[in-house]
Amino acid sequence: MENLDVVVVGAGLSGIGAACRLERRCPWASYAVLEARGSVGGTWDLFRYPGVRSDSDMFTLGYSFRPWEEERAIADGASILRYIRDTAEEHGLGERIRLHHRVVKADWSSLAALWHLLVERGDTGELVEIGCRFLFCCTGYYRYENGHVPDIPGAERFAGAVVHPQHWPGDLDSTGRNVVVIGSGATAITLVPALATQAAHVTMLQRSPTYIVSLPAEDPLASALRRLLPEGIARPVVRWMKALLMEGSYQLARRRPALARRLLRKQVERQLPAGYDVETHFAPRYDPWDQRLCVVPDGDLFKAISAGKASVVTDRIATFTETGLELESGRKLQADIVVTATGLELLFLGGMQVALDGEAIDPAKRLVYKGMMLEGVPNLAIAVGYTNASWTLKCELTCDYVTRLLVHMRDRGWRQCVALNTDPGVVDEPLLGLQSGYVLRALDRLPKQGSKFPWRVHQSYLRDYGAMKLSRVEDGRMVFSNPGSFTLPNLTRGSAATISARSAWSQQ
Repeated sequence: MENLDVVVVGAGLSGIGAACRLERRCPWASYAVLEARGSVGGTWDLFRYPGVRSDSDMFTLGYSFRPWEEERAIADGASILRYIRDTAEEHGLGERIRLHHRVVKADWSSLAALWHLLVERGDTGELVEIGCRFLFCCTGYYRYENGHVPDIPGAERFAGAVVHPQHWPGDLDSTGRNVVVIGSGATAITLVPALATQAAHVTMLQRSPTYIVSLPAEDPLASALRRLLPEGIARPVVRWMKALLMEGSYQLARRRPALARRLLRKQVERQLPAGYDVETHFAPRYDPWDQRLCVVPDGDLFKAISAGKASVVTDRIATFTETGLELESGRKLQADIVVTATGLELLFLGGMQVALDGEAIDPAKRLVYKGMMLEGVPNLAIAVGYTNASWTLKCELTCDYVTRLLVHMRDRGWRQCVALNTDPGVVDEPLLGLQSGYVLRALDRLPKQGSKFPWRVHQSYLRDYGAMKLSRVEDGRMVFSNPGSFTLPNLTRGSAATISARSAWSQQ
């Protein structure tokens, strides 16, 4: 069995970032990047629907070590995919990435202080085994195979095409056709203006409204700073500026929700025709950031509505008909194409099974340490981004912490690190503080955050920067061990586990 120091799972935005950090910070480490799919890019390779783009600015969604150079702050999917692949090529990751490698199971051996990975080769069907001292999961948190599709009566009667954005057909032509997009989230509001450029008409059919904010595709302030300041200063200044502005707007919305509601509504009203029914179609019943805010670059959705190329209908579906959809109000929508932009399915750790000494663990019964490690699970980290800001901001802090952890272990001869909670006052809470459908459907499968630091996930780049980048790795909760025996307390809430090691971390 091949043994490596580190295995990174996933070759998307966070996985490539993790590999680049390992190259720079841990040049002594042997590692591989295992990617289940047949290409690099993760989300940005998977999604091919019209108009696919970032909903965070690229100055923070891009890597700090390879800043985004284009003027567009909100970038299209093809540009982001190219950026990820160019980064991998520039850092020489080609030989490290193994495509068609899906990790089916990861079993920690306490005796060997080693993860035993069972990996399925998607191209050959064979199973291979790989050992690693540290496992870094950069798989995101949703299912790649399929999205969420509700059961709509009468679908078999519909004569047109029904498409989910996660599986967009390359040959689908919407030119001159009537399209109904079911949904009101980020995917739907991206699809509607993109399809409206060719379709006869596009209708966004929603059960309830979503908060939508219009941002310029090219940020004039960021562009000015990049022109006026030296390159080495402009890059971090723009990144920090964007990160702090995002956090500031989030904090305002959570502390003054009524004010945030008014500001968001006024922005929408300014971009729609006079007399438009904003209350029905763009005034959500929940507070801002109970669900993610959706971004439209340069108000493209509102422009499509104002031009008569798109419309919004707020109602519920009764049934499919032969020619479209019948709504509970009795209204009928004619459609040649129906797009079910109805959400994602969450999938923790890419669906892999995790075990300690052969005993399967349930991640849903574990707390997360600093949003990146599971309570009581040795030598395993998870890259999960922010829900209220750029994904990469948090993932880079996690990558930085993991490499610091690896260097610390190697320098001191430790072979194991495990986050332990010994405070009985820590109360379990949902990991993701959103009320979105895709989150609520998966609460029973996700780990928990705790009511106290470091088990609490703050969704704050400023606080995490101090807690993960500026803090010591030895903080009293992260416990290191080596030869001999070290018994974990009642972490699985019903059983104990023992860790022992026979030799020090590999050194070169």
